[in-house]
Amino acid sequence: MRLSSQFRKSPCLRCRLADVVRVRPNDKDAKMKYQECNKIVKQKAFERAIASDEMKRSVVDSLDIENMMIEDEYTGPKLEEGKVTMGFMKEMMECFKDQKKLHRKCAYQTEKITICGDTHGQFYDLLNIFELNGLPSETNPYVSCSVAVKRKTVTYFVDRGSFSLEVILTLFGFKLLLPDSFYLLRGNHETDNMNQMYGFEGEVKAKYTTQMFTLFSEVFQWLPLAQCINGKVLVMHGGLFSEDGVMLDDLRKIDRNRQPPDSGPMCDLLWSDPQPQNGRSVSKRGVSCQFGPDVTERFLDQNKLDYIVRSHEVKAEGYEVTHSGKCITVFSAPNYCDQMANKGAYIHLRGSDLKPEFHQFTAVPHPNVKPMAYANSLMQMGMM
Repeated sequence: MRLSSQFRKSPCLRCRLADVVRVRPNDKDAKMKYQECNKIVKQKAFERAIASDEMKRSVVDSLDIENMMIEDEYTGPKLEEGKVTMGFMKEMMECFKDQKKLHRKCAYQTEKITICGDTHGQFYDLLNIFELNGLPSETNPYVSCSVAVKRKTVTYFVDRGSFSLEVILTLFGFKLLLPDSFYLLRGNHETDNMNQMYGFEGEVKAKYTTQMFTLFSEVFQWLPLAQCINGKVLVMHGGLFSEDGVMLDDLRKIDRNRQPPDSGPMCDLLWSDPQPQNGRSVSKRGVSCQFGPDVTERFLDQNKLDYIVRSHEVKAEGYEVTHSGKCITVFSAPNYCDQMANKGAYIHLRGSDLKPEFHQFTAVPHPNVKPMAYANSLMQMGMM
């Protein structure tokens, strides 16, 4: 069944609300929430329609970072001569760990990059990954599928957790510190619709300003969509494609500086999921598709790749190997939303064959701030 354009723009929420309204047509509460959701989606569509890409001025142009004053009473981390150092990164992570805030001048300077990453807002579990696996360095490189690496693969995304801002600033900082050893990819939550629904927009506005969220939105549009490691392993957030014949060169040609379309390779890279049976089927998410082992095999053969690594789905053990070892899912947010009781995992890729080694870990304590604390009120009904 073909979904309408607006329906597909917010599949995680609108599909469920529409289902409830269909099954329970006399449920006034469900109708009210569905109408409110419609209103939000239409408002976003209107805002996009009236914004001319040619006339739109980047928020960066309106910033006067040089003249921003750091108050005398501020005792947090500061950039050293305008540069990110390992000392700054360690001090910033300790600052976030104590639930303190980085000065807005440092925050703006940290996010002025074109390649960056995404998280599920579980900052204390991110710190645990660095504790277990070592801080990023030239000899310990990371790539983010939302997070994959030349030798290590981890996965984070914005939204859902309530410390997304701390995670993304930490990742941005490491990208500035280690531009050739820290790689970040875009996930399906690095979009305006998802950020509004699931909490990242509300979190940034609560901790800083609307202007800063607008800048994040711009930066997310420049995130790479996939990473090819040594010509053998392709890393992305979602998965493979709704049609055969997609080549790596096609991915390089995608105009990614935009909000994702409703279909096509860019949409699929962010939204698709593997399935055990051959062929393709309609996605349970209401957007993109589910792809079988035969689809994976053909894509890898055509592009001379060994396997793919992706995220996008909670896994009880933190990872899952499917499609005869050709499709690996890794999920690095343990006890997702404080209720899934899943393990987290990351991967080491070693040797000339890049054989994956899986490392599992469990959730660590965090301050008593509930997941999705900044989400749209509709999303606090417990939907996922």
